[in-house]
Amino acid sequence: MKSAVVLPVTTASGPVRVTSPAPRAAWWQLAHADESALVSQTPTWLDSICATGPFTDASRLYEFEGGRRLVVPLARRRARPAWLAAEESWPSDWGIGGPMMSQSDGLDEAEARLVFHDLAQLPALRVAVRFGPGAHPAWARAVPQSFRTEDHMTQVVDLDGGFDAVWERRFHGRARRNVRRAERSAVDVEVDRTGRLVPVFYRLYEQSMVRWAEQQHEPLALARWRQTRNFPKRKLEAVADRLGESCAIYVASTGGEPAAAIVVLRHGAHARCWRGAMDRDLAHPVRANFLLHRLAIEDACAAGCRYYHMGESRPGSSLAGFKEGFGADGHPSPCYSRERLPVSAAERRLEDAVKRLIRFQDA
Repeated sequence: MKSAVVLPVTTASGPVRVTSPAPRAAWWQLAHADESALVSQTPTWLDSICATGPFTDASRLYEFEGGRRLVVPLARRRARPAWLAAEESWPSDWGIGGPMMSQSDGLDEAEARLVFHDLAQLPALRVAVRFGPGAHPAWARAVPQSFRTEDHMTQVVDLDGGFDAVWERRFHGRARRNVRRAERSAVDVEVDRTGRLVPVFYRLYEQSMVRWAEQQHEPLALARWRQTRNFPKRKLEAVADRLGESCAIYVASTGGEPAAAIVVLRHGAHARCWRGAMDRDLAHPVRANFLLHRLAIEDACAAGCRYYHMGESRPGSSLAGFKEGFGADGHPSPCYSRERLPVSAAERRLEDAVKRLIRFQDA
């Protein structure tokens, strides 16, 4: 149910009106106007979250007296009292959310502080917002002490100049050599934008769980439970169904057998490699993953995208190095959260204890 309230706070632009949930027309307008907006900041993403988990729309539209408008996407867990619920952007491993506004309007730091003040007053047990790499710097300056900062790094390839420029100037020599090796090998690539290849991708994802468990010294049963909880098949199905042409599944096969696959999502100037999976015994000898990303980056350039997001990585890891080979640079993508009780700290201590017990190793 929509409600509106005028906050008793005045900025240089005057008071602000807050509407929750945010009207979809206004949200879509800002999602198209904000050049930094990702597919994971759109109403379609929230609809996918609500379709696959016990969540409901808690987004907030801020309308300032001067005409400036801003949307903060939020999802709230259903069937819980407010004081036990979380309002997050986003929950359950759904990635980057964060505010959107028209870039031409800029951002007043006092207004950013007002948004944080409003979020801090919500009755929820936990409020959290994960910002993207293109967030306005005023947000970082406006974070109040009551919010905890959790640092993340996401890697992005700048597509300025088109694919030829990216290939020549940003791909490292090793990446180009591996792409050429894949092109000389018997590798066939299929791209689907209808959701037909979801089962193929997910079979490779289930095979990847075994490899990840071995790399991380994690019991296979625990790895499968954790991975399928974070990324069940219905999650990919929901996104593919709702995004349609904007969700592409690339599958590389060798000898007629699927070897590797990636899921690439598009919105505006941004293409995002959302998930990847492979049968390493088949994919590695023919360098299938290098070919998939090369083709996805070329397609993103052809579609007019300005950036190719390759997701979060641990600095210095082999995964981060793989992405750097395509010219991906690391950008901060922080999460700011406020909790009425230290639930996250308790969860982190328990998780750390389990990791020590099983001698978990971050890949």
